[in-house]
Order: sequence, then structure tokens, then C-alpha cells
Amino acid sequence: MATVSQFPDEQSEDGDFQRQEDAFRDWVKQDGDARYEVMPDRYHLYVSLACPWASRTVIARKLLGLEKVIGLTVLDPIRDERGWAFREGPGFTTDPVNGFSYLSEAYRASDPNFRGRVTVPVLWDKQLKRIVNNSEDDICRMFNDAFRPLLGNQDIDWFPAAIDDEQRQLSEFIYEKVNNGVYRAGFASAQKPYEKACRALFKALDELEIRLGKTRYLFGPEIVESGWRLFCSLVRFDAVYHGHFKCNVRRILDYPNLQGYLLDLYQQPGIAETVNIDHIKRHYYF
Repeated sequence: MATVSQFPDEQSEDGDFQRQEDAFRDWVKQDGDARYEVMPDRYHLYVSLACPWASRTVIARKLLGLEKVIGLTVLDPIRDERGWAFREGPGFTTDPVNGFSYLSEAYRASDPNFRGRVTVPVLWDKQLKRIVNNSEDDICRMFNDAFRPLLGNQDIDWFPAAIDDEQRQLSEFIYEKVNNGVYRAGFASAQKPYEKACRALFKALDELEIRLGKTRYLFGPEIVESGWRLFCSLVRFDAVYHGHFKCNVRRILDYPNLQGYLLDLYQQPGIAETVNIDHIKRHYYF
């Protein structure tokens, strides 16, 4: 991850890291009148396996059985001054869809006036040749709901209606305190916002440790979206966030329930191949 000084627009006057809003928020729908209709081989996912946000969409594509429906290209985990790049290397490739050299080209093709930070994941429409959406939350929801007729695994539902309100609240809590909390600590440019973010992060981890002492997963016997949301941060924590982001009050290894939960989810069928520790370390440390 680039240093905070490279993203001055995401810094408050007090030194607090304020993540930019996602720029593309269109939706693929089953409605026949929709601009973006559900169909196989129309959409392509651009990701980095280093990025926790993008990794959640990779997991959704894998577990929901969309690998033959939606293409996938993994970017070079090491960003240069031009950002995310398509290169040939171990676990990443050039762009087979558009021949782009950099992901920024996809952003400019979709909006010539885009001036923000180029991020992953990106859901690309091969028919209209533009970005549909670059929000991991939206993409996971579309995969689960809009693409349901094409799912290879109809038994999985990441957003069960019975827990909709409760899961939304927990997902917001995990995002604010953990997913983005590590970045607010690591990218703070002053001591006070760093300490505030760090305290909030470990308070949240303490609460989640207690919750997982009472149940195997966050919501009983099934792993839903919030469970994978938490996993994507936990699997990076000890390797990156603990040292590189100075979130070093405790390791996940020091939390028996969180560590057990992390290992449980990692061992779920197909998950290990979505996690690339080499990409994660190379992205953050090189």
C-alpha cells in the first residue's frame, strides 16, 4: 500500500485518514430493461490478491460458483508511480480483455474526468467497455443476488433475509473498526488520530473475540458476508497490519477464538487458493 503522503486528498487537517468514496456505483440487474443485464461472460473482475477489499469479491466469485460466468484478472501486487499494473508474473497476468497496461486506463475509458485514486476491485462490462462498479460491497451483493440464476452453488446465501438488519449492523461495525480501522491507524499522519484508531480497533477485536467464544461463526452455523469481511482483515493482520501499520497491541495469534476462526475459514474448500501471502507482503513491504 502506498504511503499516506501519496494520498493527500484522503487526509484531514488533524491527520486522520479519510478513505475516498467509490466512484462507480452502477448495478447489474435481472430487470430486462436494465442497462447492465445479467448474462454469462459479459463481465470481468480486475483484482489484486493483496487487497482485502478485492479479495472478498474473489471469495464470493469462488464460493458462489461464478468462475465460468465472470472472468478474473489479477494485477501485479507491486504498485509503481502509475498505480496498479497488468504484468506477467507469479500469480498475476497481463490484461486479456482490453490489453490495458495499467488499471488507470480502465478508469479513464469509463470517465475521462476521473481524478481520484485508482482502486481495486473493478467490475468491467466487456459489452459497453466501461467500469460498472468499483465497490466491493456492491459487487458481492450483485454476485449473490442479481447473478443467482447463474450461480454454480445455489445453496450459499451471503445475505440471508432473516438476519438482514443484524448483519448490516455488524458489517458496518467490522468495516469501520477493523477493515478500515487498520488503515486509519496505519495511515494517520498525527499521533492523536493514530491512537484513537488503534484503541477502537483493538476494542472491536476484543468484542469479536467474545462473540466467537459463544458461536463458531458470527451468525451461527453458516458463514455469511460479514464473516468473510472479517476474514479478509484477519488473514493479513499478523503479516502486515501488526508491524507495518503499527497495530501492535496484540496479534490475532494472541486471540484464541479469532485465531481459531481464521484457521477454520482458511480451511474451507477453495479458500486457500484465494489467499496469496506472497502478494500481500510484496505489496505492503516493497
